[in-house]
Amino acid sequence: MEKSHKILRVGHRGAKGYAPENTLASFRKALEQRVEIFELDVRLCRSGELVVLHDDTVERTTDGSGAAADLTLAQLKKLDAGHGEKIPTLEEVLELTAGKCGVNIELKGEATEKPVAGIIARSVAEGVWTYGHFLVSSFDHEKLRQIRELDPRIRIAPLVVEIPKDFLDIARGLRAWSVHVAKENLNQENVQDFQRAGFKVFAYTANSASEIGRLKTLGVDGIVSDYPDRI
Repeated sequence: MEKSHKILRVGHRGAKGYAPENTLASFRKALEQRVEIFELDVRLCRSGELVVLHDDTVERTTDGSGAAADLTLAQLKKLDAGHGEKIPTLEEVLELTAGKCGVNIELKGEATEKPVAGIIARSVAEGVWTYGHFLVSSFDHEKLRQIRELDPRIRIAPLVVEIPKDFLDIARGLRAWSVHVAKENLNQENVQDFQRAGFKVFAYTANSASEIGRLKTLGVDGIVSDYPDRI
């Protein structure tokens, strides 16, 4: 029997099953599908802006080449990220969404912690957003420790593929809000262990009906999907 609690629908890089990933078109699609949260990736480009891009290079997702860290925002904006879409900045995505849903910011690349914390604080100060809208995640748990030191009001989430034996201790030490785990490594026992310890459990990335159904049965708190309307 499926658990009756609310399961958050998390759009992976927007709604990347329907539009080019991490583009404004993808985030608009996620909003149309009424996601509670969408997930995106940020890294710094050469001119210092936070751009929304998963890979360290632009080859896979655009018609360009090179490392994002070696390209200025002006150079990145000349690239086609799919169907004429451009690589957005984090500020552009937040302007588009304007507090309509939560935003899970995954830290990529180097030195993203301080600018992300600054953008979140400014967004909240402007009054449209609250700290409850934001969640910062990373596979690099040291980056999350730095976010915690920069602004303890920001909710954080350690990402893992396989679950290390000391993961509960890691999450407690970070004072994490949620833990994000590859779907295949979640089971009834570890989901309940995390929840009993006070953490939300997000599973990534589930696209098929069977995957989504299994995770619902496990009672996870959030499911990350390229097709958030399937959740």
